[in-house]
Amino acid sequence: MIQHFRVKLFAEDPVTIDLGDAIPVFHRWIRDRVLDELLIDVADYRHVPAGPGVVLVGQDALYSLDNGGRRLGLLYNRRTVLEGRTGGKLHAAFEAARRACRRLEAEPEFRGKLRFSDGECEVSVNDRALAPNTEQTWLALKGELEQFLSEIWLGRTYAVERAKDPRELLRITAKVA
Repeated sequence: MIQHFRVKLFAEDPVTIDLGDAIPVFHRWIRDRVLDELLIDVADYRHVPAGPGVVLVGQDALYSLDNGGRRLGLLYNRRTVLEGRTGGKLHAAFEAARRACRRLEAEPEFRGKLRFSDGECEVSVNDRALAPNTEQTWLALKGELEQFLSEIWLGRTYAVERAKDPRELLRITAKVA
């Protein structure tokens, strides 16, 4: 059963922020217990080109102000088992990412500078053993992914693009038309 979903919500362009500003923000989140999970640490990977940026480490998930693929966004990466059906796990990951995005947008360091798109996201499965990036896996998950996207975007038309390199995680980018 697939467990480890990742959801990335992209920043709207143009973005003029210093990723380093996320470090004190994430430390406040740990201190003030702003999320409904145990937050543990902050890691600074700004030195990695097109990398994870600044990571908030939680017991159940990682939250990154991420620059992977040279596109800034908030990446939620579920680490622990979550009970329920696949669609429910997708919704839980998406909602956790969205809550973190809204909270970041409201932080003084980012207010008026950082805005996340409501019409584009990336979803991937961080488990190559259970969900290799193959056509067979894609077809097995396609229906649930499409249902999830229709639900979060309330039936609006969207396009999906799948990364087809088998060396990558099974990953789709979806965008409202």
